Amino acid sequence: MNAFEIYGGKPLKGEIVPQGAKNEALQIISAVLLTGEKMTISNIPDIKDVNKLIDLLAAMGVEVNRISDDTYEFEAKNINIDYFQSEEFKKKGGSLRGSIMIVGPLLARFGKAAIPKPGGDKIGRRRLDTHFLGFEKLGAKFVYDAENHFFNVDATQLKGTYILLDEASVTGTANIVMAAVLAKGVTTIYNAACEPYLQQLCKMLNRMGAKISGIGSNLLTIEGVEKLGGTSHKMLPDMIEIGSFIGLAAMTGSEITIKDVCFQELGIIPSVFSRLGIKFELRGDDIFIPAQENYEIDTFIDGSILTISDAPWPGFTPDLLSIVLVTAIQAKGNVLIHQKMFESRLFFVDKLIDMGAQIILCDPHRATVIGLNKQNKLRGIEMTSPDIRAGVSLLIAALSAQGKSVIYNIEQIERGYQHIEERLKALGADIRRVEAQPAGH
Repeated sequence: MNAFEIYGGKPLKGEIVPQGAKNEALQIISAVLLTGEKMTISNIPDIKDVNKLIDLLAAMGVEVNRISDDTYEFEAKNINIDYFQSEEFKKKGGSLRGSIMIVGPLLARFGKAAIPKPGGDKIGRRRLDTHFLGFEKLGAKFVYDAENHFFNVDATQLKGTYILLDEASVTGTANIVMAAVLAKGVTTIYNAACEPYLQQLCKMLNRMGAKISGIGSNLLTIEGVEKLGGTSHKMLPDMIEIGSFIGLAAMTGSEITIKDVCFQELGIIPSVFSRLGIKFELRGDDIFIPAQENYEIDTFIDGSILTISDAPWPGFTPDLLSIVLVTAIQAKGNVLIHQKMFESRLFFVDKLIDMGAQIILCDPHRATVIGLNKQNKLRGIEMTSPDIRAGVSLLIAALSAQGKSVIYNIEQIERGYQHIEERLKALGADIRRVEAQPAGH
C-alpha cells in the first residue's frame, strides 16, 4: 500500500499553482458526448477520477488526443452503444462516481444509457435520486437490475418540462441540463445549483449552440435545439485546492503565494478563512499569504462562538469544512463546525485528537474546535485517509505537527489532488511516498 511519510513542523515558502477544478472537469468532459464535433479542453487536472473518466470515454469510442499535459481533444463521432452492456463497462463505470455524469449527454444524443451503481467517497449516503427524477420528468424510463446493480435508461423522446429539484445538487443539475439541451421544447429547472463550475458548463454549452438562460441563478431555462457543435474550453482553478493551501499556510506559519486563482469565482471562501484570522492580500489574481505567528478566530457580533457551516452555493462549500476544522486547531479562540450536507464527514477528527487537537465531536454533523493558539504543536502519528478532503486535512495537520507522521490509503488523496507530493516538496515540505502497511494488516 502507498503511504506518505511526513516530517512536519517546518514553515514552507514559495509559489503554488492550483490544478484545474476536479468537479468542473467531470461535467465538462462528459459533455463532449453531446456532439460529434471536435472539443478542445484545457487546464484538465491530472488526477485519478478524471483520468478514469477519460479512459471510459475512450473505451466507448470517443477519439481522445492528449495535446499537452493539461489539454485534450475529444471527438465523439463514433460511440459504441453496445459497450454499455459489457462486463468491462460495469467494472469501469462502477469504480467511478463521476460515471453518472455520462447519462444525461447519452440520453440527449442517443436516447438510451446505462449506469452501474457508482463507487466513490465514503462520506455517508450520496443519493442519485435527483439525477434520476430529473431524467424521468424529461421522459426517461429506468429499469434497475438488482442482481447486477445496474440501471438501464431508455429515453427515445425527451421532452422539455418544468422541474423543481428536491435538492440543489451540482451534479444533478449539470446532468439534467445536459439531457435537456437536445430535448424537444423548453425545460425550466428551479432550485438549480448555481456553482461557478455549473455556470462554466452552461456557458460552454451555449458556445456549442445550446440556448440556456438564467446562468448563475437558481432558475435555468433551456430551449431545446436540434444539435450541438464543437468548441474549446478552459477549466477554472480548483477552489478546494485554493482553500486547502490557505489553510496549509496558516497552520504551518508559511509564506505562500497561490497563483492565478480566478478570485472573483471564489465566492465566500476567502472571507471564511479571514474569519479564522488568516491574513492575505490579492496581488493581481494571486493570493499572497504572509507567514503568521498567530491567527485569531472572529466571534459573532454579540460575542458568541463563531459557527461555520456549509450550504449550497453561494454558501460555503462542504468540501472545505474539513480544511477549516483543521486550520482552526492552531487558531486562538473557538469555533463550531457544522457539516449539514453530508453525514460521516467529520469522523476523521479522532486522528486529530490523537495528534493533540482539542476537538469535541458533538454528533455526526458538528464538532467544536478549541484553538491551541500554537502554544502546543500537534504530534506526528500513523493514520489512514478515509476520503479525499479528510485526507488532505490530515496531510495539513501532519505538515504542521512535530515529528514523523504516516498517512495510509493516499490513493484517496490522489483522486482529488494532482502530484501533491512534488508540489509540496517544491514549497520545502519533508514528504515522501513509501510502501507501507498500517499495523494490523
